Amino acid sequence: MSSLDRCLKNLEEDLVSDPMRISAYHDLPFAIFRYGPEDEFELRQKLRLFAFGLDQNHGRNVHFISLSELVWKVIAEEQGLDYLVKVEKTRGFKAAQDHVNSLLSSPHFRPIADEVLKCMEGLNPDKDLVFLVRAGGFAPVIYRPSVLLDELHQRTMAPTIFFYPGSAKGQTDLCFYNLPGSGGAGAYNYRVKVYGAEA
Repeated sequence: MSSLDRCLKNLEEDLVSDPMRISAYHDLPFAIFRYGPEDEFELRQKLRLFAFGLDQNHGRNVHFISLSELVWKVIAEEQGLDYLVKVEKTRGFKAAQDHVNSLLSSPHFRPIADEVLKCMEGLNPDKDLVFLVRAGGFAPVIYRPSVLLDELHQRTMAPTIFFYPGSAKGQTDLCFYNLPGSGGAGAYNYRVKVYGAEA
C-alpha cells in the first residue's frame, strides 16, 4: 500500500467514526493532509474516488474548494491580471507577490478566508465535508496556509481537511512546497492533526 493510500485510509477511518476523530477539540474541526508536491496529480485522482466512497458508503458529501481558483478569481475581480503584470514588470516579483497577499488578507480587498466561507455557506456539519485543495495558488509565499486555518477557526463547524503539498519534520513542522526557508511557515498549531506527517 502506498503512503498516499495508507494516509487516505487513516483519514477515512477518522472521518466516518462517531464522533469524528480529526480533531480533539469541538471548535476546531480541521485537519491537514500532507503529501509530497510530486504526488499532486495522483492525489487529485485518488481524491475523486475517495469522495465518491465517502458519499456512497457513509452518506458524507464532500465539497472540493480549489484555493488556486479562488486566488485567481480574487485577482481577476479586484484589480485584474493586467495590473498584476504591470506591478511585476515595474517593481519586481516580490512586489507582485506582496500585492496578491494584500488582496487575499486585507479587509479592504477580499480576504481568502471570507471567500472560502462563502463556498461553505449552507453546509451541514453532520453530513458535509470540505476538502481544501490546489494550495499551489499560495506558492511560493503569496499566502501562508496556517493563516487561512487561523482565520477559519470559530467561523465554521464544517469538518475541513486542508490538502497540504510539502514535507514534514516531526508532527507539526511543515515546509510548504519543500521551499527553502519555509519551515514552519505553513504549520498550524499543535492542536490540528496532520495526516502524512510521519511520511
